[in-house]
Amino acid sequence: MAALGQLVAGIAHEINNPVNFIAGNLVYAINYTQDLLQLISLYQHHYPAPVAEIKAAIAEMELEFLTTDYLKLLDSMKFGTERIQEIVLSLRNFSRLDESDKKIVDIHEGIDSTLIILQSRLINQQTGQLITIDKEYGNLPLVECYAGLINQVFMNILSNAIDAIFEGFESAYSNLKSPVIRIRTEVTDNRQVVIRIADNGTGIPKDIQKRLFDPFFTTKPVGKGTGLGLSISYQMVVEKHCGQLQCISTIKEGTEFIITIPVELNS
Repeated sequence: MAALGQLVAGIAHEINNPVNFIAGNLVYAINYTQDLLQLISLYQHHYPAPVAEIKAAIAEMELEFLTTDYLKLLDSMKFGTERIQEIVLSLRNFSRLDESDKKIVDIHEGIDSTLIILQSRLINQQTGQLITIDKEYGNLPLVECYAGLINQVFMNILSNAIDAIFEGFESAYSNLKSPVIRIRTEVTDNRQVVIRIADNGTGIPKDIQKRLFDPFFTTKPVGKGTGLGLSISYQMVVEKHCGQLQCISTIKEGTEFIITIPVELNS
């Protein structure tokens, strides 16, 4: 896990440097473009009847369209670079695996970073169906934990929820409800943080629920699952954080995973 964290941090750093260069220059490019377009507008105002050669050039380049579309193009580039910067930040927040010691972190930041990384998976590429994320965040204190490990738990559970929803919505009852993942957080009176991640997918049969946290157990087709995600998640929560990882599931209604960890870890 530490090696993975170093890899992710390295990739994030290498991406971030050129993106910051592009983002910084885009600000000047947009300002310069606006100045040039304003200058063209002044020329058109004071010299409304240009010579034939200029008229032909204006018509050929479709100046009116160009002046509106070029700013839109620059804005879209600015949006793209901001999106890349957001993803890079999320990768850095998500991994935190270069921090092998316990840290005081914001659990919600870890969940949000994981969701950003998984954003492209929230839409079914074949059907165009989109999963809605319903967040009900409580007022959590900062939590002492191994942030990279906890974020990996979020990744494993959310990935499984996405798979369960898209598998479920291909079945006969898919038209009865809209796909949604609900995430709720709260802190209990005895200083335990509870994170609930629920989907309205297929649900898990009771006989399979008993084996969910067994190493190498999977119901996915060959090549689509290792059977280690939930087993590793269980170890991370129970053994590394003295917490609990529970599963509540009903067929054709969905599945909820409940992660409970203490606000402060014992030394």
